[in-house]
Amino acid sequence: MIVFDHVSKHYGDGANAVRDLSLEIADGEIVVLVGPSGCGKTTSLKMINRLVEPSGGTILLDGRDTRTYDVNQLRRSIGYVIQQVGLFPHLSVADNVSTVPRLVGWDRRRIRARVEELLDLVGLPAARYAGRLPAELSGGERQRVGVARALAVDPPVMLMDEPFGAIDPIARDHLQDELLRLQTVVRKTIVFVTHDIEEAIKLGDRVALMQTGGVLAQYAAPAELLARPASPFVVDFLGDNRMVRRLGLIRLADVAATPLDGRPAPAERVEEDASLRDALDAVLRSADGRVGVERGGEVVGVLDAEQIRRAAAR
Repeated sequence: MIVFDHVSKHYGDGANAVRDLSLEIADGEIVVLVGPSGCGKTTSLKMINRLVEPSGGTILLDGRDTRTYDVNQLRRSIGYVIQQVGLFPHLSVADNVSTVPRLVGWDRRRIRARVEELLDLVGLPAARYAGRLPAELSGGERQRVGVARALAVDPPVMLMDEPFGAIDPIARDHLQDELLRLQTVVRKTIVFVTHDIEEAIKLGDRVALMQTGGVLAQYAAPAELLARPASPFVVDFLGDNRMVRRLGLIRLADVAATPLDGRPAPAERVEEDASLRDALDAVLRSADGRVGVERGGEVVGVLDAEQIRRAAAR
């Protein structure tokens, strides 16, 4: 667990990068720090591994004040992925991934096995990619290598500072999906910084929305954030289509559909593991304003637009 206990960062001119930040990040969850430029999200991230030292307050890592760690030991125990990746251009992919294992003294056999394991995990088979140089890779492939390098010594915590910000939209979407897939395998505590609320909602188990001056505006699960914004600032940052976004977070399996009770099933149907957004799309296509909810090929209930609206507003 990571705990920010009244953490602040002040600069010499009196400006606040972060002001009185208190939040808890549970083991194994992805927490996304999001907000406008100058809100302190990157500063907050960097205070975890002490690339930036706080002016006040305490950051606890598994109950221990991070200031009591040797700073090099602390940083080696935390994975770190940045926007421009920061791969060593003269080193092969394998040598980039093995940087930290070499620093902590792993033997060659263990390093080789770990590199192969990680490259396979991020979708870059070692047989094809281990010997390549970063210049021979696409931007998305370089970012995957950066993730593999951050995972090299199996750190419990990973910090990701706008890692997909410089990637084209299609590759970015694929990398987001890949991160979610990886998380089901590795179950790390991930602190992720972005300025993109869509990315925050897609990736975060919880979202910390920050405003200028380093003030925490709201800290909540994405569905809660969209349904119940805590202030006019949050409403404005989320934008006009926040309830449409929320539709994509709710599964049909979690909504009480109306039983058929002998009536004919609608022609338009969606599987119960789909989202309310998928159901609304089907309702708009349907001739009678209804959609059938399927389980294993059998219609188990019916939804209409009003039921979808009520479910989204809960």
